[in-house]
Amino acid sequence: MSRTNFDQLLEAGCHFGHMKRKWNPAMAPYIFMERNGIHIIDLHKTVTKIDEAAEAMKQIARSGKRILFVATKKQAKDIIAEKATSVGMPFVNERWPGGMLTNFATIRKAVKKMATIDKMVEEGTFANLSKRELLQITRQRAKLEKNLGSIADLTRLPSAVFVVDVMKENIAVHEANRLGIPVFGIVDTNSDPRNIDFVIPANDDATKSIEVILNALCAAIVEGLEERKVEKADAEAAEAQAEAEAEEAAEAKTRRRRTRTRIEDVPAAPVKEEAPVKEEAPAEEAAPAEEAPKKKAPAKKATKKEEAPAEEAAPAEEEAPKKKAPAKKATTKKATTKKAAAKEEAPAEDAPAAE
Repeated sequence: MSRTNFDQLLEAGCHFGHMKRKWNPAMAPYIFMERNGIHIIDLHKTVTKIDEAAEAMKQIARSGKRILFVATKKQAKDIIAEKATSVGMPFVNERWPGGMLTNFATIRKAVKKMATIDKMVEEGTFANLSKRELLQITRQRAKLEKNLGSIADLTRLPSAVFVVDVMKENIAVHEANRLGIPVFGIVDTNSDPRNIDFVIPANDDATKSIEVILNALCAAIVEGLEERKVEKADAEAAEAQAEAEAEEAAEAKTRRRRTRTRIEDVPAAPVKEEAPVKEEAPAEEAAPAEEAPKKKAPAKKATKKEEAPAEEAAPAEEEAPKKKAPAKKATTKKATTKKAAAKEEAPAEDAPAAE
């Protein structure tokens, strides 16, 4: 949904440009027509450009960065101060101090000087000065407040610069371009839009035109700031929850340690009595460990027995010829038996002879 519409811009006179002879050819894409020697700006493109710029500003504000509003024209001074203050952004509406962006350190020194004068007033040392010194310091303080009072809270370079009249605030535009800071600008038909990152083609001389555009942009900045607050609150809630969970976990650990210590302290005596039992168990196991060699002794004998047949195997081979020897004896025995039989027969023959 667009933040502005065609009718609002038409009523505010945003469509009026400059005279034809003063136009910048680079603005040709944003010019709708020419009437009575005056260029008319295409408000349909203005609506889309305002939406793009508003979305970009919303993201910048959401990220917590600052946008510097610049308008030193008489028509825009009061409006820019009011709108920038409403969203808490710094602004410059008197005179652009040369080198404010490129020489930011020097500008910060001037702001600090203003702060030291305020500190002197609070402490009371300011009243001890002479009349002339008081007058000089008060004048200096008023001058600093007029030119730099609106950027006293700007401690670092802004993330974006919004310019009402690009042609009048060309120094601010050049400094921002040199530092790479994005520039939002209301560009009229007599201005050059090529150095502007977010071009808003509209009438930059009418107070109503500037107010309508600033209302849309400031509304986007407010949305970004609110979203940032919500995200910050959610982040804080998440951190608080994480811390609470961590504390609960720590308490749970301490409780477990306490319960463990209580459990260890209560059965202390029985644990000491059971300790010898645990020592005897290895003693019983040690006994079989000592008997193991005795049981292994038969195994050695078995090896000897197993080796014995190996030793007896040799004699078995040696006895083979011995067994053959009795075969010869058998023959001798047969011979002896034959001789005995012969002897017995001999006396039998001799017996009748004796008779």
